[in-house]
Amino acid sequence: MSVKPTTRCVIFDMDGVLLDTEPIYTRATQSVVGRFGKSFDWSLKANMIGRSSARSAEYLVGALQLPITAETYLAQRHPLLLEGFAHAPAMPGARDLVVQLAERGVPLALATSSDRELFDVKSAAHDWFDRFGVVICGDDPRIGALKPAPDIFLLAAAELGLPAEAALVFEDSPAGVTAARAAGMRVIALPAPELDRALVRDAERILDSLDSIRVQDLSLLFP
Repeated sequence: MSVKPTTRCVIFDMDGVLLDTEPIYTRATQSVVGRFGKSFDWSLKANMIGRSSARSAEYLVGALQLPITAETYLAQRHPLLLEGFAHAPAMPGARDLVVQLAERGVPLALATSSDRELFDVKSAAHDWFDRFGVVICGDDPRIGALKPAPDIFLLAAAELGLPAEAALVFEDSPAGVTAARAAGMRVIALPAPELDRALVRDAERILDSLDSIRVQDLSLLFP
C-alpha cells in the first residue's frame, strides 16, 4: 500500500476518541452542579470539550452562576472522575486501529488535555496504550497553551521527530479540530452524536466512529 508522502504519523486525542470517558465527565459534572439546582447539557459541554480543566471550570461556573469557585468545582468533581475513569471502556474500533497502525510501523502519539494523573487512571486497564511512542498530557510544562492552541500537537510531532505537516490527527472536539488545523495538520473528526457537526466542519473528514475504518483498508487514512 502506498502512503501519502506528507502523512507519516498519527496523533490521537484520548477522551471521546480512544476511550469512552465523556459520559463519565457528564455524570460527574451533573453530580456537582445538581447540588445547586443546575443542569449540565450539551449547550454547555460543546463549549468545554477538549479544553483544559481550569478553562472549562471557569466557563461552567460563570455560565451557570454557581456559588462556588472554579477551583472548588474541580475539587468536588475530582473524586467522582477518578472512580469512573478506572472503568472507562474503549471506543468502538479504537484498540484495533491503534494496534494495526503500530504493527504497520506508523509512528503514534497521544495528545490529551488531561493531566498525567488522570491519563494514568484512564489507561491503566488498556494495555494497548503501550503502542504509543509518545504521550503528551495537558500538564506537560513544555506546553504554552492548551487546545484550541496548536502547542500540544506541535510538541507531539516534534517528539516523534517529524514535521507538523506529516501528522494526521483524530479529534472529537471543536477545540481539538481547531488546534490541529492551526498546527498545519490533517484532522479527522469523530464528534459525539449530540454535538453539532458544524462545529467541526474544518476537519478533513467527519466520521461516526473509528469502527468505520476497517483495518483491511487504511487507504482512508493515507489516500
